[in-house]
Amino acid sequence: MFKSLKPQFIENSIIPIILSKLAPIEIGAITLGFIVISRGEMDDVVKRHETIHFQQYLEMGFLGFVLVYLYDYFINRFVLKYEGEKAYYMIRAEREAYENENDEDYLLNRPRWTWLKKSNDIPNDDKPMV
Repeated sequence: MFKSLKPQFIENSIIPIILSKLAPIEIGAITLGFIVISRGEMDDVVKRHETIHFQQYLEMGFLGFVLVYLYDYFINRFVLKYEGEKAYYMIRAEREAYENENDEDYLLNRPRWTWLKKSNDIPNDDKPMV
């Protein structure tokens, strides 16, 4: 039922540029609930990545998603002592999005809630999941 829902895409915005000053990465696009805002034009891969986040928002609600996202970053950065960029890539929501952004069928077959079961441990190759 909810798998067919898509967020509202807003392109060519200054908001990701401003938010990049606070983030450990350069933000190209960001999902804020039902809206995806990008600094430029979005290709299909970026739209799919951000739509995965939108689906995560639908599962958790706005506040729930934000709290889990920030919790993961805090644990990765300050407890597991990952550098800022690696801490970002190890966030469970980001891992699901990066691991599946190139799969054109993923959103149709995406299992609900499984991204929350991922561990914050570094994968065997000690590299971010990108």
